[in-house]
Amino acid sequence: MHVGLAAVLYALLTLLRAPAVWGVGRSSDGTNPWAAAERRVSANLSNQFEWPVFFYAVCLLLVQLHAVDLVQVWLAWLFIAGRFAHSLVQILTANVRLRGVVFTVNFLAVLGMWAWLFLGQSGAVQ
Repeated sequence: MHVGLAAVLYALLTLLRAPAVWGVGRSSDGTNPWAAAERRVSANLSNQFEWPVFFYAVCLLLVQLHAVDLVQVWLAWLFIAGRFAHSLVQILTANVRLRGVVFTVNFLAVLGMWAWLFLGQSGAVQ
């Protein structure tokens, strides 16, 4: 799901950059009418490769250690839903406070996955 989100964001960014790159849809004064939206989508796309790295790392560990359980699956889906919400908030609004709240959900979901992994695995270590 997250890879799909990133792909959609790349496609959207390509469309928003069309006036600047190819001249398609350029304003009569030669500017890109989508410049503000382009900056927001670009920033959001960059965000898709920051905190999510920790999500992918914990997912790989969970699979390798055969430690996937229902709690981990729910936390993973919460993270993915939060990524979609974060993208919508960042691209469609300038509400930094709301974006911070949505990011916190993402942050806590991944942190919870790491904590649950270590709590679950610590009992197995002899």
